[in-house]
Amino acid sequence: MTTSTSAITPVVATLRAEVAGPVLLPEDPGFATATVGFQTYGPHRPDVAVLATTTADVRAAVRVAADHDLPVAVLNSGHGVPPRYTGGLLVATRDLAGVRVDPGRRVAWIEAGAPWSAVIEAAGAHGLAPLSGSTPHVGAVGYTLGGGLGLLARRFGYAADHVREIELVTADGTTRSVTARTHPDLFWASRGGGGNFGVVTGMEVDLFPVPTLYGGGLFYDAPLVGEALRAWRDWTSAAPEEITTSVALVPFPDVDGVPDPLRGRHVLHVRIAATLDVATGDEVIAPLRAVGPRLLDAVGELPYTDSATICSDPTEPMGYQTTNLFLDGLPDQALSGVLDRVGPGAPSPQVLEIRHLGGALRRPPAEANCVSHRDAEYLLGLTRRTPPDATPEQAAALRAPHAEVRAALRPWSTGASYLNFLDGDGADTERVRSAYTPENYRRLADTKARWDPRNLFRHNRNVPPTAPTSPN
Repeated sequence: MTTSTSAITPVVATLRAEVAGPVLLPEDPGFATATVGFQTYGPHRPDVAVLATTTADVRAAVRVAADHDLPVAVLNSGHGVPPRYTGGLLVATRDLAGVRVDPGRRVAWIEAGAPWSAVIEAAGAHGLAPLSGSTPHVGAVGYTLGGGLGLLARRFGYAADHVREIELVTADGTTRSVTARTHPDLFWASRGGGGNFGVVTGMEVDLFPVPTLYGGGLFYDAPLVGEALRAWRDWTSAAPEEITTSVALVPFPDVDGVPDPLRGRHVLHVRIAATLDVATGDEVIAPLRAVGPRLLDAVGELPYTDSATICSDPTEPMGYQTTNLFLDGLPDQALSGVLDRVGPGAPSPQVLEIRHLGGALRRPPAEANCVSHRDAEYLLGLTRRTPPDATPEQAAALRAPHAEVRAALRPWSTGASYLNFLDGDGADTERVRSAYTPENYRRLADTKARWDPRNLFRHNRNVPPTAPTSPN
């Protein structure tokens, strides 16, 4: 609900007196840019936006919001967007973008607004790599808070498994150093629980001695898509955990900028990242190459600093809707259900990706966190382009095939979802609940009740606090 002008005026006056960075209202220049990120569908409409330049700015913004009972939202790159909201205070963290690397300890300190590209570059100067994902312009902190399923996931686990310290501004406007020793409940909950417990202004994460990768992509044309998909499925049953792969069904448009071999084709893209040398890697993926000729074969050694080329995700902002589900298997019937609905020749062009899980993802970290569903074999995601100005009816029509795919895969679905890939209208309370085991969700709600009982941080993929128990 939008706060009235008379009520928001004193809030803005206080913020402008206490915050060093810009404080913007909807009518101010720069407000639209500050409140919209990579995802452009379903814009949010906060009452006021604070462009934080220091941790002190964040503390002041949270304290003022709490004093006036305004819900707080946080925005960095805006790739993962919660359900649409109106009103409240937005803290934009893009200007908090510092990165410090300690090569001796193999750690990086990452401020709230830093994208993975900045961390990759800083770590790469020392022959190290972070547990980043496929898209380097994604915010590193938000990605990690939601779990962080990256390029080397089967080798090292979730990014959230390798967080050492979190600097967190809680609902009382206090900055806390959150570790397994100082605040064990917050440390457990924040690593995988998203932004439910405060505004993270920085975190320390592990780095790994991976200066180069064996990686890249294999692209198969439409006539080989089904065979290549089944071959990849069979191959994953014995793949070593040093190799992390996914497959994507991609309908490339016939436009300039798309590589000529792919232009206008609906292809299967096998995405590969491995801590293997070239000879071993070539031997491991030989069954995939044996399927038949590739439109492109771009697999080999590359510096980790070039890891973005493996998936070549879009870099320009766009509107989209997504869904995802964990799977415990992919029999032929399941693959046929996918191909019939979103494969080459299907009536609804979608981008579908299936990630192979297992390996280190199955193993809990030394310091437990709330990341759940570690036993799943695969994670399937669907993305549908959606115009920023689509009406609710238009958006629902574009989203309809998501429900069809989910229904077709129900026999092999675990019923669970992955938090980071829940966007917009697909991030309702029940879908968020499905990202956790029942026990972990109860513990998250209890932690929320201790640290944010009013649910100040609710404009997110929200875990509401446990309701207070009535006295007997």
